[in-house]
Amino acid sequence: MSPIPAKRTGKTRPIVRYIATGLLGLSLLGCQRQDNEQAPAAPIHPRDEVVLPSDSPKRDFIKDVVIELVQRPILDAVTGKITYDETRTARVSSPIAGRVIGGIAALGQSVRKGDALVELDSPELGQAQSDYANAASDLNLASRAFDRVQELYDNGISSRKEREQAEDVLVRARSEAERARLKLANLGARARRTDNRFILHAPLSGIVTERNINPGMEIRPDLAEPLFVISNLDQLWLQMDIFEKDIGQIRTGATVTLRVAAYKGENFSATVNYISQVVDEATRTVKVRCVLPNVENKLLPAMFASVMVQSEANDLAIVVPLTAIFPEHESDWVYVNIGDYHYQKRQVTLGLRFRDRAVVLDGLKPGERLVVGGALLLRTEQDTEQQSGESAR
Repeated sequence: MSPIPAKRTGKTRPIVRYIATGLLGLSLLGCQRQDNEQAPAAPIHPRDEVVLPSDSPKRDFIKDVVIELVQRPILDAVTGKITYDETRTARVSSPIAGRVIGGIAALGQSVRKGDALVELDSPELGQAQSDYANAASDLNLASRAFDRVQELYDNGISSRKEREQAEDVLVRARSEAERARLKLANLGARARRTDNRFILHAPLSGIVTERNINPGMEIRPDLAEPLFVISNLDQLWLQMDIFEKDIGQIRTGATVTLRVAAYKGENFSATVNYISQVVDEATRTVKVRCVLPNVENKLLPAMFASVMVQSEANDLAIVVPLTAIFPEHESDWVYVNIGDYHYQKRQVTLGLRFRDRAVVLDGLKPGERLVVGGALLLRTEQDTEQQSGESAR
C-alpha cells in the first residue's frame, strides 16, 4: 500500500520567495561592491585647477616666481653700448718730443692726479730750460741797467730818450722771460735745472685702461694714438639709439634698466641726461645718453646692453614674461601656484605687449606665485584629468 503524500499548505510558497529575494540581494550587493572597487575616484578639486601627483615627472619642469610691482615699461627693449664717461676720462699724449727711458705706468694701474706716467729724455725740453735761463739772465741784466739809467735821469745826467730805451729793453726782457717760464709751466717741467728729463703726469685720478707706449720708444706730440687713456670707471655712459617715432616717450631724468650678458638676471639702472636734437637721416634714430653708476666696477666700456625704458618712479605695474601666458578661446590665461604643486588656471587682461613680456592689467596680484615655465605642461595635465573624469562618469 502506497504512502499517502503530505498535503501542501499555502504557507510554503512565501518562505521560498523570501529566500530567493535574499539571495538575489546579496548577489547584487556583491556586484555593486566590486564595481565600486574598480571605478577610479573622481577628482575633488575644481575644473580650473590642476594638482601634480608626487610621482609626476612634470614637477621638475615647472618654474614659478613671486609677482612684484615694477616700474611700468613704455618701450620695447633696445640695444645700448656702455662707453667711457668723457667728463672723467683723459687721453694723455706727450706735449714734447723725446725718448722713453723708463718708469712707464702699467696697464690697469690705479693712479692719482699728478702721479708720474712715464719719463722721457727730451733735448727739446733741455732747449726750453736753456731758453728760460737765458731769458731770466737777460731780464736781470735789463732790470739793473734800467735802475742805473733811472738814477742818472733823476739826477739830470741821463736824457729822457735813454731812460725810455732802457725801459723798452726791460719790458722786452720781462716778456721773453715770462714766455719761457709759461712754456716750462705748461710742460710741467722744472725751470731751475737743465737735465733733459721730462716726466709726463696724470691729469686726473683713475685707472690706466689703455697704454700705447713701450720702453725706448720715440715720442712725438703728433702721434695718432694717445700714450695713455685714464678713466674713472666708477661712473660710465650708456649710449643708445631711439627710433624717431618713440623719442616722445623719453625725457631727461628718466630711469632706464639694463642687462648685460656677463651678469644674467641682474639689473642695472641709469639716468637719461642728454637727448640729441638731431635725427640720423639714414637710420631715423636719435642719440640718447645716460649716466650709469658703476661703483662695484662690474660694467666695462664697450659692453653691449639690453635697455628697457621705464615710466615714472611711482607708476608701477605687474609685468610678466610671455612664457607664462597662453591663449585659449580668444582670451589670455596663466597658472598660479596656490601651494603644494596645486595650480589654478586664471584669465588675465593684458596691456602693452612687448617682445618677451607683457603688462598685466587685471587677474593677478602682487605676492602670488606665477608659473613662468611649464604652463603648457599644466594645461596638458589638466586636459588629461578632465577627460579621465568624464570617462569615469
